[in-house]
Amino acid sequence: MNPTQTPTDPAPTLTPTGLELVQQVLTSRVYDVAIETPLQHARQLSERLGQDVFFKREDLQPIHSFKLRGAYNRMSQLSAQERERGVICASAGNHAQGVAFSAQRLGVRAVIVMPATTPDIKVSACRARGADVRLHGDSYSDAAEYAERLQQELGLTYIHPYDDPWVIAGQGTVGLELLRQVQAGAYTVFCPVGGGGLIAGVAAFLKSVNPQVRIVGVEPEDSDAMTQSIRAGERVRLDTVGIFVDGVAVKQVGVHTFRLAQQFVDDWVTVSTDEVCAAIKDVFDDTRAVMEPAGALAVAGLKRYAREHGTSGPLVALTCGANVNFDRLRHIAERAEIGEQREAILAVTIPERPGAFLAFCRALGERNVTEFNYRYAPTPEARIFVGVQLADKGQRQALVADLVAAGYPVTDLTEDEMAKVHVRHMVGGRAPEAVGERLYTFEFPERPGALMTFLSALHSGWNISLFHYRNHGSAHGRVMAGIQVPDAELPDFQAFLAELGYPARSEDENPAYTLFLK
Repeated sequence: MNPTQTPTDPAPTLTPTGLELVQQVLTSRVYDVAIETPLQHARQLSERLGQDVFFKREDLQPIHSFKLRGAYNRMSQLSAQERERGVICASAGNHAQGVAFSAQRLGVRAVIVMPATTPDIKVSACRARGADVRLHGDSYSDAAEYAERLQQELGLTYIHPYDDPWVIAGQGTVGLELLRQVQAGAYTVFCPVGGGGLIAGVAAFLKSVNPQVRIVGVEPEDSDAMTQSIRAGERVRLDTVGIFVDGVAVKQVGVHTFRLAQQFVDDWVTVSTDEVCAAIKDVFDDTRAVMEPAGALAVAGLKRYAREHGTSGPLVALTCGANVNFDRLRHIAERAEIGEQREAILAVTIPERPGAFLAFCRALGERNVTEFNYRYAPTPEARIFVGVQLADKGQRQALVADLVAAGYPVTDLTEDEMAKVHVRHMVGGRAPEAVGERLYTFEFPERPGALMTFLSALHSGWNISLFHYRNHGSAHGRVMAGIQVPDAELPDFQAFLAELGYPARSEDENPAYTLFLK
């Protein structure tokens, strides 16, 4: 099912105008349950960027996300008959908690359909508020299909996560608060974008009452449905979306939200996973609060935009949520220094002889080694996987140049996703006897027993010669596997991959593989 079709499509109404949204924002009922969140000055980040940066702390809402605003505003409009029947939604995260909270406050039955991959912390939070949680499928699309059937069967009202005028107006109350809180006529607001409900409401309200305000939408590089849609002039549907910033992982934006974004948003910026991790650290440094990836997305966009385009006036980032799984923090911490460009990840060839490591460290000078992976091999040369701390962003190229000048062959792996997720944990072994090895990375739904299910699906007549899996606390697991397949059987192997049902990518030519594992 296309997750933008029924039940997720809005009712067939016209997209509200800016004036209509202003009226809906001013008459919204979100403050029955939501709080006016503070606008907090980010002292350390301001000093680094040389501009005043502020965080709009939506992570401080009762459900630690702005989603409460839109969900409650929509549900406050239910008729007496609709309240009696109840509501339903499909969600794996903050919208579900917003609906559950609102239903408890309003005394309304709530059925919430979540993928079976949803972490227990989110399932438990919804059930604790009295919601009837149904787990179905491995993805949002699976959950939405099931929610459609239940909606028709039970006669419930669907509460859309973003593409409903009342939901958009509820999110727009963030703009109402900024209008009072920012003491400047001209400033720039950076807003995270998934389906577009938050940016549509904030942009339509602020630009209608203060045209001097600039609105910049921020998306992950691998989940940029709105950016692509704006460029194309129509809603674009992505084939796949990234798994890290799961709070905004939407394949197609809404009908209403797209039209409002076209009209009111000034610019767009996309950021990498590592930049998001660095932004989580930035927010923590200034607030001691830990954002979920989507919660720090706007901060990452603010930093990149200020660096690449230059800005004037105060900069405001909407920190929209803090519902992060604790076991994701290890992965986030590993990537934060790379995202801030304070660490370089390199493959370096050194002589295989006593004292070579000492000589290499002397070539690094005063730079600090953060990681060093090496395994002895009976060859004249050794390849090391090394992390080096950088004092500032411009030092990576200079470091590589210095090492090359000192006679060391260097391959920069700082931007190599496979090297950072898998190879850095595996350096130290080669298998030349693994004839016909084909290296692939896979993604599979992460839930109890998922790894065994994946391994069972891989079972065939081909030998697994390499395997690496590490739980990152997200909804999807990531595996790297080497599988020995004779050339004559490649067509059968390609057919096997197509039937496997998991996204698979060949890594045979990846330099991290050829340098350390092949």
